[in-house]
Amino acid sequence: MTAQDPAAQLPSPARPSEGLRFALGTLTVLPVRVERWDRPAARTGMLCAPGAGLVVGLAAAAAGCLLLVLGASPLLAAVVAVAVPAALTRGLHLDGLADVADGLGSGKPADDALRIMKQSDIGPFGVITLVLALLGQIAVLSELFARGWAAGGTAVVVSAVVARTALTLASRSGVPAARPEGLGAAVAGTVPAARARAAAAVVALLAALAGAALGGVPGAVAYAAAAVLGLAAGEALLRHCRRRFGGVTGDVFGALAETAATATLVVLALG
Repeated sequence: MTAQDPAAQLPSPARPSEGLRFALGTLTVLPVRVERWDRPAARTGMLCAPGAGLVVGLAAAAAGCLLLVLGASPLLAAVVAVAVPAALTRGLHLDGLADVADGLGSGKPADDALRIMKQSDIGPFGVITLVLALLGQIAVLSELFARGWAAGGTAVVVSAVVARTALTLASRSGVPAARPEGLGAAVAGTVPAARARAAAAVVALLAALAGAALGGVPGAVAYAAAAVLGLAAGEALLRHCRRRFGGVTGDVFGALAETAATATLVVLALG
């Protein structure tokens, strides 16, 4: 009896379609069947995370722009553009932001902070952070929609893509999981660091192209800067969470997405 080749027992690489299903199935509530739940699928899926952000961003932009065209105020368009991503993620990213705020704000050791984050209730740090983040996003998008549907809609799409690109970077090799279970453990360290950085560079380039279509060279610079600084804000939070919690969790991923999206929008408003 011959011994079986160990390589034959390893999971096969995931196809792009399987990766996209993984990204949409884990990062949105869209009725997408996840065909595989293993490390190769997670690797491809988290590389496809910006694509999931594009789907969410286009839906949110379409809703906001439609209201604006129909005569609604920029403020109402902004509120809807913020509400659609929350609905398409069942509020999980916002919940993660609140939980991480409570965990970090507690000042407790890692194990106690992680226990606080798993509780179903939201503490004062979480409430304050949620209110400020949502108000900030709505205020910025209201200003951008006041400049026209193209400016507001493009900002919505770019911020959504940047938000999910922050998750690709957080899934790179060398970033550990804080818990042995959950989404963080499933995707932590799956994406080669070089490929994660390449994905971020491509997203920044695409953001620059979108900005150029709106405002020429100044628009390209503003949108590229917004993407880079949005990812930098997510990276800063990721580093802090690694120091405090020992790694990433599903809640950390949600907080990273909301932080990157908010920072991107703020830079666009300044630009």
